[in-house]
Amino acid sequence: MELTTQVMEAISAGQAEALELLRTIATIPAPSGQEQARIVFCHDWLLQKGAKDLRIDAAGNLLYFVGDAENGPIRVVMAHGDTVFPDRELTFTQQGGKLYCPGVGDNSASVAALLIVAKYIAEQQLKPQNGSVLLAVNTGEEGLGNLRGCRRILEDYGDRITEVIAVDGNNCTVYDSAIGSKRYRVRVRTQGGHSYANFGRPNAIRILAGLIGRLYAVELPQDGIVTYNVGTIQGGTSVNTIAQEAEMLYEIRSDNRRSMAAVEGYFLSLLDELRQNGTDVSCELLGDRPCAGTVSEDAQNALRTRAADAVARWFGEKASFAPGSTDCNIPLSLGVPSVCVACYRGHGAHTREEYVEQNSLLPGYHLAFVLILQYL
Repeated sequence: MELTTQVMEAISAGQAEALELLRTIATIPAPSGQEQARIVFCHDWLLQKGAKDLRIDAAGNLLYFVGDAENGPIRVVMAHGDTVFPDRELTFTQQGGKLYCPGVGDNSASVAALLIVAKYIAEQQLKPQNGSVLLAVNTGEEGLGNLRGCRRILEDYGDRITEVIAVDGNNCTVYDSAIGSKRYRVRVRTQGGHSYANFGRPNAIRILAGLIGRLYAVELPQDGIVTYNVGTIQGGTSVNTIAQEAEMLYEIRSDNRRSMAAVEGYFLSLLDELRQNGTDVSCELLGDRPCAGTVSEDAQNALRTRAADAVARWFGEKASFAPGSTDCNIPLSLGVPSVCVACYRGHGAHTREEYVEQNSLLPGYHLAFVLILQYL
């Protein structure tokens, strides 16, 4: 799709406003689970620009329906509003053609691009021929947010949603398949006691260490790619205390449902073995990002092609396709065609040194306009 002269002129004329919007969004703290301030700002900004059908749903998502929200197909374009950073203050700086701020790219730049398109749609009163387009700033994509915002949208409107585009990532990447994950907290408890007087009693740290050793000895399935990781361990009281409690966070990832289930089954069988031997061990599922289900290959390929064409047209290079752990996991698991598309160049995502290349914002706006205006 080519953009009209009117659209191109609007994008060019709005660059200063778009940059200020990005600066404001990036400096509103939005740790996953605490995105309310950023969502409210986006709601109020769009309201001021003339957007009418705005809603904030039970998951805290900002929803902007363009067209008939109650009937017909829904095409969804979303950008997650949360970040990985717990900071209550975020500093935005410009230096050498780069925009620095934790979360400035992931995913503030994508949210700003989505809002700029939404503003234009509201001003021009554009509508789809049938059904609606849902533009969403969603919650809970990062960390243990467990994709709750996207889940809610698919729960509420899933039978009408025909495809989903997530605006996320960087450097001309298109994520077109889903890497699933399971995340667990495992806690071991024992009687404990004094390290000398009660020597020989079970030590929760030792039991947990033994479990970790066995987890890392698993024979991995050959279908797809499977990874696992013990990310944190903690426990104990002091150097002269037999640890009464220890816990760990454990993650499994795979692009293959059966392979992930096999490694998960091995993990759960080890916990059952510990229980049968009298160990007090508990297990809590903290996150569940599903792998892809059965998606129409023709529909998915058509979406891939549109995304790749937009990247090539506006960034001047071939899109890089990759599997990802993104909001698209939810629609793909339900058989809904979905891709995640990057709209800027930058580096350092999930680090405090993250930056966006300022000259990549304009092609990113063009790309966002193309992806959304194709429906209108």
